[in-house]
Amino acid sequence: MENKKTKKILLGVTGASGQIYALKVLQIIQDLKSRERLQADFHIDIVFTDTGKIVWEDELGQPVPGGALNNNSYYHPFASGSNAADVMIILPATMGTIGRIACGATADLITRAADVMLKERRPLIICPRETPFNLIHLRNLTTLAEAGALIAPASPSFYTHPKDMEELTETFARRIINLAGIEVPLPKFGG
Repeated sequence: MENKKTKKILLGVTGASGQIYALKVLQIIQDLKSRERLQADFHIDIVFTDTGKIVWEDELGQPVPGGALNNNSYYHPFASGSNAADVMIILPATMGTIGRIACGATADLITRAADVMLKERRPLIICPRETPFNLIHLRNLTTLAEAGALIAPASPSFYTHPKDMEELTETFARRIINLAGIEVPLPKFGG
């Protein structure tokens, strides 16, 4: 009997606008898991900054999901390279969080786990939700890209001709899930 390794995914949610993207990622992954359509076992943990919790409740009109990790604790396995997540997504990512990660100033579980992902050369997907970018933002994003992070700005696709907010956010969320190594169907450009 084959022994499958459980893929550990960490979703960090910061205080940037665009919480609907994080919600959509969670919904799609939970739907996939409940349908057992995934080829490999996986587990997703979510961690919020304090501001992330406030913006989540404000933008979505619902409480944060139960079971979220404590962002103020360094005593989680994801804070150590010996037990790092297999992939980490920060969605949406504030420029403050991006700046702290870029300069190695770990202040909480999200920034420490991201630092671990970079030092262990594991996939780190950072989704900034900011416009326009100033020069400091661009330099921090460049630093992270050079260190191995994948930068995926939270900007939706329009070639799918989305009819509503649900479709608009779903395409981007599916793209991020695919980047995390979980294959989900994506609309193709040109048909």
